[in-house]
Amino acid sequence: MILRRIARPMLAGIFIVGGINVLRNPEAHVEASKPFLTDAVDKVGPSLPQQVPTDPVALVRIDGAVKVGAGVLLALGKFPRLSALLLSGSTVPTTLVAHRFWEEKDPAVRQQQQIHFFKNLSVLGGLLLAAVDTEGKPSLGWRAKRAGRQASKSAQDLSAWTTGTTDSVGATLGKAPKRARKAVTGAADDARKAFEAAVADSGKQARKARRAVEGAPKRARKALESALPS
Repeated sequence: MILRRIARPMLAGIFIVGGINVLRNPEAHVEASKPFLTDAVDKVGPSLPQQVPTDPVALVRIDGAVKVGAGVLLALGKFPRLSALLLSGSTVPTTLVAHRFWEEKDPAVRQQQQIHFFKNLSVLGGLLLAAVDTEGKPSLGWRAKRAGRQASKSAQDLSAWTTGTTDSVGATLGKAPKRARKAVTGAADDARKAFEAAVADSGKQARKARRAVEGAPKRARKALESALPS
């Protein structure tokens, strides 16, 4: 939507400019934030890993780099929700450090700091809206719930399929012994019939051979008698 293309650079511009100023002259910003940073480091410093910087100048530079990097991403519409969330995290300490109007004694300065405080608070509200803007797409929460429902349904389908397959296999295995007995019985019957047929055929051949042997002398005698002169 064209409105987002216009609104995002407008919202990010103040952070890009402010971040560049911080990176150019971090010492000037350290003076204003040093009491707050020193107090925070004293409280949580011992529990932080050694790789985490605790020097006020380094922390101010990191904050400036986050403002510039996340501001550019938001202005270009790249990872807008993440970049808006990063800028929100940077706005809170900046507001609490630089605009502590309740500590000012001068009424004019107090009023000026109060205006800046609520101005930053308004910007923070815009950043939070940008951080939850899904551009009409389903939110992460909705997609997570939908994925959970789909996973649950898939698990139920798999369970039902597994149960059905197990029952089918069980039924098949239950029928297997009967089928095996039938197959063995049928094979035995076929073998017995083949053996009986072979024996019967052998008996016929034996009888034919016996008759041939018994009739041989008679045929030989007849042949001899016919050959001799009378």
